[in-house]
Amino acid sequence: MNRRISSFVAFVTCFLAPMVAMAAPAGGGGPNDGIFAIAMGFGMGLAALGCGMGQGRAAAAALEGICRNPNAAEKVNTPMLLGLAFIESLTIFTLVTAFLIFGKFGS
Repeated sequence: MNRRISSFVAFVTCFLAPMVAMAAPAGGGGPNDGIFAIAMGFGMGLAALGCGMGQGRAAAAALEGICRNPNAAEKVNTPMLLGLAFIESLTIFTLVTAFLIFGKFGS
């Protein structure tokens, strides 16, 4: 039961909290600003969730490889960090794209 509650709290935090924060109008916007803000929050939440899961799997695989062969730690570390940077860039691209769409169609 405790795991279900923590899963529900994580879902609310990742998906609903950004929507509520972005749904407030900044000052005299158009009638569709709330819809675009909710879409931005949902898109950024999905991107953060996907990238977080991807980073977790990449780090777990790299650490598992290092645990199996400790001599390969130097060879595994650099590609892992490079892969994590690429995964994180996807979240940043989603943020930029969301703001570009909101600036073009939101007002």
